[in-house]
This record gives sequence, C-alpha cells and structure tokens, in this order.
Amino acid sequence: MDIEKLKRVRLEQDGLSKTLGMDFISTPEPDTCMARMKVGRHNRQVFGFLSGGATLALAENLAGIGSMALSPGKICLGINVTGNHMKAVLEGDTVTAYGRCIHKGRTLHLWHIELKNNAGELISSVEVTNFILNQRTK
Repeated sequence: MDIEKLKRVRLEQDGLSKTLGMDFISTPEPDTCMARMKVGRHNRQVFGFLSGGATLALAENLAGIGSMALSPGKICLGINVTGNHMKAVLEGDTVTAYGRCIHKGRTLHLWHIELKNNAGELISSVEVTNFILNQRTK
C-alpha cells in the first residue's frame, strides 16, 4: 500500500514512532505494509537486545498505519496485541516488520506481523486487532 502521506502525518504526530526510530515503507499490495527499525539505545533493554515492548510497539504502529490506509477518514485504534518472540536481536541490527491484513471488516481489522532480523530470521510473530470507527463530528 502507498503509505507515504500517512507516514508523514504519523511521524509528525506520533512521538513513539519517531522516538523508537520506525521507518515505514510502501508496498505494492493494498493489504500489506512494511517498516524497519534499527536497534539502538532508544529501543533496546539494558543487556543490549531489542526490547520486547519496542517490538510490539513497532507491530502495533505498523498495523495502525495499515488500517488507516485501508480506511481513509476513519479512526483506527489498537485494541489487542499478542506476540511471541523467538530470537533476540542485538544493538546495531535492524528489524524489518512485514504486515498483512488477514481480516478487513467494517469495524475490526486483524493484522499478522512478522518481524525478521538482517539475516532474514523470524524474531517475532505478532497479531494486532484494530477497532475502526468514524471521526467524531463537533
């Protein structure tokens, strides 16, 4: 999906994406999205490994961007994040998150996100459920 406009808006408004160093990337399929995040002092835990919380934050932010692109003009809120971590990632490596919308309903989107290290190894598998609602009128 083409997320360039959403990416600019999200990075200007969302301190977490910016703080953790997330970089959102356009994909050719409308129901997919992608992001990268370099592991550094801002998103690692004290032992030098990528924080599990930062991993889940990347997945949830990516799914949020994806749902916003699939539902222009709607508010997209993450209501559930479930993840499993398989491998540790050291500072200096980069993780790439690949997301696919596996259910696009009127009010719920379910995303499956796979995060891989530079070697292409699966480090985490995350599912994110987003609630989709209309913008409030004043």
